[in-house]
Amino acid sequence: MDQAEKLRNIIKIQNQTRPGLARVITVTSGKGGVGKSSIALNLAVELRRMGKEVIIFDADFGLANIEVMFGAIPKYNLADLIYKGKNIQDILMEGPYGVKFVSGGSGIAGLVNLTREQVSFLGYKLRELESMADVIIVDTGAGISDSVLEFVSLSSEVLLITTPEPTSITDSYALLKALSSKDGFRRENIVIKMVANRVSGREDGVNLFRKLHMVVDKFLHVNLEWLGYVPFDGHVSKAIMQQKPVTAAFPGAASSKAIQNLAYRLSEQDRDGMRRRGISQIIWKLFKVKE
Repeated sequence: MDQAEKLRNIIKIQNQTRPGLARVITVTSGKGGVGKSSIALNLAVELRRMGKEVIIFDADFGLANIEVMFGAIPKYNLADLIYKGKNIQDILMEGPYGVKFVSGGSGIAGLVNLTREQVSFLGYKLRELESMADVIIVDTGAGISDSVLEFVSLSSEVLLITTPEPTSITDSYALLKALSSKDGFRRENIVIKMVANRVSGREDGVNLFRKLHMVVDKFLHVNLEWLGYVPFDGHVSKAIMQQKPVTAAFPGAASSKAIQNLAYRLSEQDRDGMRRRGISQIIWKLFKVKE
């Protein structure tokens, strides 16, 4: 029996039962250095504190921001799942505070060379995550590369992290413009919520949202919603140096309280009727494989 036949048999067995879909929240930004991974990590910690089972899927391939912030080095990553016969339990690492995460690893660049059977196998294996978590937070790479745009376009719920820097605003707009121009994009299929990061306060954050929303509403066919803000806070950089989430290292800090509020709002917005697309469905569609 060749490898392709083995993969097909595994897929056939695993396809007999389909676990429920976890809520997938994709966190992205138009440029690097805006605090995207920090917010993704801290939201995961806060949602876990609220009783949710949370897994971070680190799709910022090759940079390993999440594991560095956690102060944890995973033994295996997605490449080991595909090429070395590891299972989900092997690559799923238990991070601090009860949050688990999956590292993409630099080897994931080889995904472009996968066979159809290997991509299908990856999708079915990742489907196991959907029965292990209530929420899967996907931390994408920054910018408007093809891989980021593909992941965002296939997600049903997206958090767009933006700061008051002019380059962050223009790059956030550029990301939304590129997204709206993609073939098959439907604004009704995706909810994009903006988080204003490193602002002086709520008013500053709302003004930042209004500024971006005004041009988006005028020129693009994209629904952009307001989620909330995180103020500029020196405790964030201190926590990163300690390789701890700021909400754990400094729970009373202004940034921690703001992230707690974001997590609460996300939890309140979680409705059974919300259209969901699981992480495995994203992978299948990413590589144009039919379920």
